[in-house]
Amino acid sequence: MPVIALLAPKQRSETVFVQRHFDRLRTIGMLVDARFADGANEVLDRLSDVECVLSTWGMPKLDESLLARMPRLRAVFYGAGSVKGFVTPAMWARGIVVSSSAMANAVAVAEYTVAVIMLSNKRFWAMMRSSRHVAVPGNYRRTVGIIGASLVGREVIRRLKGNNLDLLLYDPFVDSAEAVRLGVKKSELPELMSESDVVSLHAPNLPGLRHMINAGMLARMRDGATFINTARGAMVDEKALIAELETGRLFAVLDVSDPEPPVAGSPLFSLPNVIFTPHIAGDNTAMFLRCGREAILTLKDYFEGKGTRNRQYAFP
Repeated sequence: MPVIALLAPKQRSETVFVQRHFDRLRTIGMLVDARFADGANEVLDRLSDVECVLSTWGMPKLDESLLARMPRLRAVFYGAGSVKGFVTPAMWARGIVVSSSAMANAVAVAEYTVAVIMLSNKRFWAMMRSSRHVAVPGNYRRTVGIIGASLVGREVIRRLKGNNLDLLLYDPFVDSAEAVRLGVKKSELPELMSESDVVSLHAPNLPGLRHMINAGMLARMRDGATFINTARGAMVDEKALIAELETGRLFAVLDVSDPEPPVAGSPLFSLPNVIFTPHIAGDNTAMFLRCGREAILTLKDYFEGKGTRNRQYAFP
């Protein structure tokens, strides 16, 4: 049986892996509990026979010195999202397989995003402070612009289809044929900003995309339109966004900021046309358990010779 190490901060791992996960793991291989409280150095002497690692947020960086402690390591199953924090060139040199539960996190962020898109088209943010009964646009034939066909962006699109919305997508890596398969209309960013009633940002946080949403792009948005950001704050020129919001022309739903959290006294906390949440779109108990379950199922597939495919399904 393969030797599997649970190598993760003890407190954080308890939100991701529960008893039923451990019971499943013991049917797959021999489980080594290498959870730690203050640092991975506490458990290094337990890793010499490990063939695969199961982990989550707080995973130690797998550099040459740590890999030297695990000469038999061949795969890492990460019950969380981005692997950038621990993957190193030394891992690739060894040919170590890496699998992430990013799709489980994407589902949670998409749930939040779709909910606020649907409410935005009903002018919920304006109406919740009003005592007057007035007609609101609703969702029928409204235009939603999605920036970035990431895991989250694609899941948002999937969930929005069937709601009689017109969906625009800006992603330079998606061609027209793929756009048709996704059920969206391919658009350039300026046109998307101009034509959408709601704009939702799902692009990757890369240096070249810093402030991709700038004053010029924001000025293109329709009066009364809503801007949603559940990606990263650095991709938005926050000063420009605040200046536009202070005119009262736009609404915004922001789960991220730059810096994060916002500086004390930021208008994001007080503007009546802003809904601000503290980076919680994907941060919920169900998402943590989905991440743990996905990591273990992928680990099981790997040792059964089925590969490490990303299963995109509704998680129980």
